[in-house]
Amino acid sequence: MNDTNIKKKPMLNYINVFRGIAIILILMAHTMQFGEAGSIEKYISFEIFAGGTALFVFIAGYLFQYLSYKFEYKNYLKKKWQNVIIPYFITSIPGIIACLTIPNIYKNPFDGMNIFAQIGIFITTGRVHNVPTWFMPMITIFFILSALLLYLERKNILYKLLPLLLLVTIFVPRGDIEPDWVMNLDYTGRYIAYLKYVLMGFVHFASCYVLGMYFSKYGEMIDKFYDKRYLLIFLMVLVSAFDVFLGIKYNVMNGTASKLLLTVIALAYLKHYDEKIKSMTKFNKFMDITAKYSFGLFFVHWYYVFLFNYIFKLAPSIPVDGLLNGVAVFFISASRLVTVFVLSFLTLYLMKKGLEKLGVKNTRTFTGV
Repeated sequence: MNDTNIKKKPMLNYINVFRGIAIILILMAHTMQFGEAGSIEKYISFEIFAGGTALFVFIAGYLFQYLSYKFEYKNYLKKKWQNVIIPYFITSIPGIIACLTIPNIYKNPFDGMNIFAQIGIFITTGRVHNVPTWFMPMITIFFILSALLLYLERKNILYKLLPLLLLVTIFVPRGDIEPDWVMNLDYTGRYIAYLKYVLMGFVHFASCYVLGMYFSKYGEMIDKFYDKRYLLIFLMVLVSAFDVFLGIKYNVMNGTASKLLLTVIALAYLKHYDEKIKSMTKFNKFMDITAKYSFGLFFVHWYYVFLFNYIFKLAPSIPVDGLLNGVAVFFISASRLVTVFVLSFLTLYLMKKGLEKLGVKNTRTFTGV
């Protein structure tokens, strides 16, 4: 599997566009939610905009299998260390500084502990210093299990487990964690709660990763799903409506089930219209750049979300009071999305150009781009 004569596979344009869509959806999840806790507006906005992690994990699984022809475990882990883990460490620095210098404003539940112990907790859980990066310790589990996943695939076992994994995603919640309620625990309890959140994320999203591998292995299935697209769209709307109902009635939502359906629907459309998208030069170029910056955008965007909310005294989910106010809230949320995207992109672009001027060839090791 480490044959240097193997021809390199080309990057698929529709997967590249899909990467761009996935990171935009993740940014929308952190900027476009509105409505007070428990309100129907909150549940609807959550259902529409949240859950982009499912797409991100799916793509990770797809690309892992797509590039598995050159897989060599030690080299694979080395590249993930260089291009994913190290930039995670580096881009964690602003969040760690905020946790240690403005713990009350930044809601650091480990304030008062030994500084080095805090840093260790931040890095191994992700959620505290840079909220979206709980994803990093979770995806690292997939990195570690990569050889096992390919072994199970070669033995024709892995994809037979998909129905079970999908049931786990539907019935085992991802869970949630907020600084307010973990403060009732001691430091050890808080750390365990954050680690549990990461592990539950791995269990919950395992189906997304394996499903991505499946569609990479059996690319022709994407076309079959396109043929069933109207049924899939109907199911997605139905699942989304049921999820909102569960939120209103029982304050419990899944979020991932509908996004898995969105994933296969979007993938089917993107592949079917790939040539048409390629002919849309400006749009395709924008999505290509967004895809290339996707990991970097993921790493840094939360800092600008925090600053935007802090400067304008906004809650992460903006309350809605009436139709007119609702329209205003939508435009405020959209402004937050655009601002966060532009500032995050400019930050990464300037850092990349600065590193290149310093002679750094692999800027991905520093910024993920």
